[in-house]
Amino acid sequence: MTDFIVKKDFPLPRIQTGAVLGNSYLGVMVWGGDDTVNISLGCSALWDHRGGMPWSEKQNLKDIHTALLNQDLDAIRKMFQTSTALEPGQPNRPSLVPLGRVVLTLKKGCLLDRFELAVTDGLLKLFYLCGSEMRFLEMRLDMEDKGKLAVKGADIDSFEVKDSYSMSEGALASISISAPERFEKDSGIGFVNPLPVDPGFGLFACQKGELLSIRFDRSSDMETLKKSLSEKAQMCQWSELEKENKLWWSKYWADIPETRIDNPRLEELYFYGLYKFGAMTDNSGWPAGLQGPWIEDNSFPPWSGDYHFNINIQMCYWPAYRANRPDNLKPVFKMLTDWLPELRKNARFFVGIDDGIMLPHAVDDRGTCMGGFWPGTIDHACAAWMMQMMYDYCDYYNDEEYLRSTVFDFMKGVMRVFQEMLIRKEDGSLELPLSISPEYRGSSLNAWGANSSFQLAAIHRLAENLIAAAEKLNEKIDPFWQDVLTNLPKASIWGKGPAPQDPREAWMAGGAEIGLWDGVYLETSHRHHSHLAGLCPFDTLDLEDPQWADIFDNTRKRWIGTGMGQWSGWSMPWAAMLHCRFHGGEAAESMLELYRSNFTNEGGNSLHDTAFKGFSLMGEWPRGEVMQMDAAMGAVAAIQDMFVQSRRGVLYVGAGIPKHWKKSGTTRMPAPGGFRVSCDFERGKCVRLELTAGRDNVLKLQLPPAVKEWQLPEKAQRYAADKVAIPMKKGETLVLNSK
Repeated sequence: MTDFIVKKDFPLPRIQTGAVLGNSYLGVMVWGGDDTVNISLGCSALWDHRGGMPWSEKQNLKDIHTALLNQDLDAIRKMFQTSTALEPGQPNRPSLVPLGRVVLTLKKGCLLDRFELAVTDGLLKLFYLCGSEMRFLEMRLDMEDKGKLAVKGADIDSFEVKDSYSMSEGALASISISAPERFEKDSGIGFVNPLPVDPGFGLFACQKGELLSIRFDRSSDMETLKKSLSEKAQMCQWSELEKENKLWWSKYWADIPETRIDNPRLEELYFYGLYKFGAMTDNSGWPAGLQGPWIEDNSFPPWSGDYHFNINIQMCYWPAYRANRPDNLKPVFKMLTDWLPELRKNARFFVGIDDGIMLPHAVDDRGTCMGGFWPGTIDHACAAWMMQMMYDYCDYYNDEEYLRSTVFDFMKGVMRVFQEMLIRKEDGSLELPLSISPEYRGSSLNAWGANSSFQLAAIHRLAENLIAAAEKLNEKIDPFWQDVLTNLPKASIWGKGPAPQDPREAWMAGGAEIGLWDGVYLETSHRHHSHLAGLCPFDTLDLEDPQWADIFDNTRKRWIGTGMGQWSGWSMPWAAMLHCRFHGGEAAESMLELYRSNFTNEGGNSLHDTAFKGFSLMGEWPRGEVMQMDAAMGAVAAIQDMFVQSRRGVLYVGAGIPKHWKKSGTTRMPAPGGFRVSCDFERGKCVRLELTAGRDNVLKLQLPPAVKEWQLPEKAQRYAADKVAIPMKKGETLVLNSK
């Protein structure tokens, strides 16, 4: 268990800079300055479900392809138009709704100084000077009773409850959301707010002595809601809340591997990130969207706070695997399986089959497509990527029953859609005629082509996992899956031959490299590193394959040469994982340092755009501050990647640990294949390595650099330079020492 404490100074002048509390349903951001404490509340389930694009016959592959070939923009717009696009007073698409705020004013002479958040037990302390004396308020959010928040302190002079309707300056009213009803009861104040088609919501606060109790709740009946809010607020007991918090967080951290990081800046990214992961993804709560539960209280969230499946949601959940928190994946997996009828319908309309599964890239919590953005809507790699995550869960945690009952059929359904999208060429090879690379060229009519490298990597990963699952489950292997591995290109290759020897020219001209799709190379800086997805996250390309050596080198140089000028926050940890594979730990560390300095704000929260101008054009948008969780969670995963990663079935331990770290390591970190890894490193050398098997399996291991020569067991077989294969039995522990 960690004892890490996050410390940040006031003033924290904007909502997005606030200290965060969360219980995977209710999100709290605490910010302010001088004598004012703002407590902004959001809810990850507070959806207005109107609008969006229900899939229909008009969104079919043939007509979409024809319209794109004919450059028919009008036809494309009509195909992807939302159901309420032409209805005044209606939202264009579903969105999370802003909730409200509680504002505390401290007694005269009190000035906020800093906050300290103990990730160990979720206690937030707000320190303030009162004259010459330093005092503090304490704040806790109930992790089980999802609507309960309490503040304890002697110097609260007054408080106010603000509703989102008023703070949004007409945004809620413009889409026919009614004004709230404010009410007072038992020395408390609050409001209730109906919604047009969804249950309404309310917020209430009351003070008893030093305890301020805050309640959030929902109901379709406003009188029932007022009664519930006021009664529950009166029952709050600080001692019970403290006991609940300590128990909940102690159980959370007990599961997580002990990890020692010799860099205080990365240490904060890691431990504050893991705290946020627990606060937004617990299996007792709601699946986390782009912002988790931390929704601004005065406006609709960017991108509706929806579920983006072309990297963002995947990245939000990446930490679960190596943090030993498999249950945190289950809410998002359940959400997908609950959508099965909708996903079947999407596939039927898109490619005319009944046994397919298709997931658009942007949806609400019911799977309704947001519409409008046609490249994302047809990005079927979104579904394949989620299948990889479901399969990886089964692989890491030996859940063969879930693989058999759910994941295998889901993977088959996703592959069936790809099967209908692929065509056979005269030479017998397969081709994907209509494909995209996420958000490259936006939604223009040239934002597509044949054989997107991103899509090809996703299909290959899906085929490999289907074959592995069939063998494990003793099920029939569909010949098409092997056909994919044999006849579908692994990537779209642009150019020919080696690049010029001068590295300053290599990224500008000449040489075979991985393209975005056929005939298109990486022409400019782009936030999605999708053409490199065959290396990470899909792991379908072998960096050590000599036939690909020039291709990888040319691709790497162009990627570096085009630069970071149009990258987003979440681009950085993904780049760290790629650099870890290309260049090692120092490059990965540097990327994460750049992320921290450029894409986090003064409160330590992760941003989509840069915190200031000068690093990326993503800092030039006039849209205000966009705080979301993908980059923060990606940073956690990238740090985990430094300690444990897998490439083409081979386990790499410590491949991303910088050589200048004096001492670092991890204890029982989960790894693919059901293994657990413990290691100790000193200045880039591994001094001890312990591996435990969660099932009967053959461990394939890249031996890390050692202080002395590794002493291997007799059953270990070297099959390549510094690579060994060691058969292990379930529960067996292997200890390797190098000094």
